[in-house]
Amino acid sequence: MKILVLHSGGLDSTVCLVKAIREGHDVVSLGIDYGQRHRIEMEYAKCQCLKYEVPRKIIRLEWDKPQRELPLKRSIQEIKTSVSSAFLPGRNLLFLSIASAEAVGIGANEIWAGINCIDYSGYPDCTPSFVSAFQNVLSTAVPGGPTLQVPLLHNTKPEIAALAKNLGIERSETWSCYQPKIHENGISPCDECDACILHRLAWEGIPKGSL
Repeated sequence: MKILVLHSGGLDSTVCLVKAIREGHDVVSLGIDYGQRHRIEMEYAKCQCLKYEVPRKIIRLEWDKPQRELPLKRSIQEIKTSVSSAFLPGRNLLFLSIASAEAVGIGANEIWAGINCIDYSGYPDCTPSFVSAFQNVLSTAVPGGPTLQVPLLHNTKPEIAALAKNLGIERSETWSCYQPKIHENGISPCDECDACILHRLAWEGIPKGSL
C-alpha cells in the first residue's frame, strides 16, 4: 500500500515511518512547518528520510498560534495526570486534516500518525476517542479515501523505544526536545521539558527481554 506518514522527526513518528518501510509499503513522509520553535526536528526528519530513501514533502503554514508556557522539570506522575500548559489546541486536528488532503492528492491508501495515549499528559487530541472521531469524520468527508492508522496508540513509551531499537533506530537519531540549547559545540536537548523527560523514560525503561 501507499502510506503517508505524518512525520516530525520525533521517536513516535519515526517508528511509524520505519515500521511502514519494513512492512514493505510505498512510504511518503509529510512534515508540517508551522513556525515551531523546536525546528531542529525538521532537520532530523530530513536526515531520516535521506537514510531510508523516503520522499519527504513539507507543507508550510502561516498560523497565528497562541503562545504557550513550556513546563519544565515535571515529574512523570505530573506528566501522566495533568494536561501540559504547552498543549496547542487544534494542532493534531489541523495536521491530520492537512495530511488527509495530501493523502488524497498523492493517492495514498493510509495515513499513519504516531499518536500515543499512554505515558503522556492527557492531551485531548491524543486519546482513542479523538482518533475514533477523526476516523469517522475522514470516512464521511472522503468516502472511499484514505484511512487513518495509529499503530502506537496503546503502547507505552518504553515499548515504543523497544520497537525503535528492534527496527534499528538509535536513541540519538530522533529529536523530542521543545527548547533545544544552542552552544558553541552545537545543539543539545534541554533535559527539562516534558518531551525530554518522556524520551529519557522511553529509552531507559525498555523492558528486559523485549530486544
